[in-house]
Amino acid sequence: MQTLDVRSIAPRERHPQIFNLFDGLKPGEAFELVNDHDPKPLFYQFNAERGGQFGWDYLEQGPEVWRVRIGKKD
Repeated sequence: MQTLDVRSIAPRERHPQIFNLFDGLKPGEAFELVNDHDPKPLFYQFNAERGGQFGWDYLEQGPEVWRVRIGKKD
C-alpha cells in the first residue's frame, strides 16, 4: 500500500495531491495518508465529491500524527 505523507506539503497543495492519488487507484486499492491533524475536513470533501466511492479507516488518531487508510471501492 502506498503512503502519502502530507506533513511537508504546503496546505493548499495537499487536497489536490490526495485526490490525484485517489483518482489513480484501481477499485479495491488503497493508500495510507499521514497528516499532522485530524483530516476530518478532507473526509467531508471526499463525501461531497466522491460519495460512495471510497472507504475511510483511521489507523492512528493523534495527538501528533493521524494515519488514515483511504481506499477505492469496487
